[in-house]
Amino acid sequence: MKKFYIAKSRRIRATPYTSRIEKQGLSSYTVYNHMLLPTGFNESLEDDYHHLKKYVQVWDVAAERQVEISGQDSSKLVQLMTCRDLSNSKDGRCYYCPIIDENGGLINDPVVLRHNKEKWWLSIADSDVILYAKGLAIGYKLKVKITEPNVDIFAVQGPKSYALMEKILGHEITKLKFFDFRYFDFKGSKHLIARSGWSKQGGYEIYVEDTKSGLLLYDHLFDHGKEFNVKPGYPNAIERIESALLSCGNDFDNNDNPFECGFDKYTNIDSDVEFIGKDALKNIKSKDIAKKLMGIMIDVNFIDMSSSIEIKDLNNTIIGEVRSGIYSPTFKKVIGICMINLPFYRDFKECNVVVNENICEAKLCELPFI
Repeated sequence: MKKFYIAKSRRIRATPYTSRIEKQGLSSYTVYNHMLLPTGFNESLEDDYHHLKKYVQVWDVAAERQVEISGQDSSKLVQLMTCRDLSNSKDGRCYYCPIIDENGGLINDPVVLRHNKEKWWLSIADSDVILYAKGLAIGYKLKVKITEPNVDIFAVQGPKSYALMEKILGHEITKLKFFDFRYFDFKGSKHLIARSGWSKQGGYEIYVEDTKSGLLLYDHLFDHGKEFNVKPGYPNAIERIESALLSCGNDFDNNDNPFECGFDKYTNIDSDVEFIGKDALKNIKSKDIAKKLMGIMIDVNFIDMSSSIEIKDLNNTIIGEVRSGIYSPTFKKVIGICMINLPFYRDFKECNVVVNENICEAKLCELPFI
């Protein structure tokens, strides 16, 4: 397969870790939030998958940008943006919060960090949430300050991440509960660390505000992590699809709503809070949803997912589309995340997908796969 290269520029920003990961065997990038995001190293995707599930990896995920909303109306603005009720949120906690528009269409699905009631970070997926926030603030005449702070995340993921982080930062780091965050000291500098990450293998995300100290910590993890077989890594497509960790822009976009994507428990239309799109979601909820995200297993060992692929039933009727897909070494076939139309999502039928110009048998299933 011919290789193509991404030209670096101020418009497509590097990260503080770019020079390091390129020396560590980086083989490919993608662009995410106008930044470089690693997508491969010298090992194969499958080798990295097995390593992630057994050992520990350090990921450059600085492309996971922060939108900081501060000021006396910051809590009101954050709530206007998300259909999740944040009225009982607490300082030092992370919250998964779908962000929607006036029609209930999904804009982003950030993890929201509440520092306090007048300071929030939206740790965003790949879309320009800061522009949406600024527009709402202007329209509602809210007293807020909206910025993209200089925060460059790297993640420590995998079952041995806990042991590695304890070795570096001490036993206190192991007491951090899932989706909690606090500041930890490393050689005199404080780093915000959350027990979170875009894998189901466990680990932490380090929100680096002091670049010099962050690079020292990054290097320290590799220098002192050899006993845990630490390696550089990246969000692994196999692991994330098996775990049904949804990708904004791939698995859903602004044409989909939270109910179609299985975000029901984060969609609080019966609460008293005010948010954009609430009436639209009430109307959607009162009817059968038009489509639903599901899993699919395809009897083939390779799939090119540069675009969506139609799914047809055995009568050749289009019933939906595959939006993400990858070969799974666990299931020994391609698995994918697909959007299935009403009424076909109610009956898990066998179906067909054209892959590599061949008609392949497939079967729908619930998510997650594992």
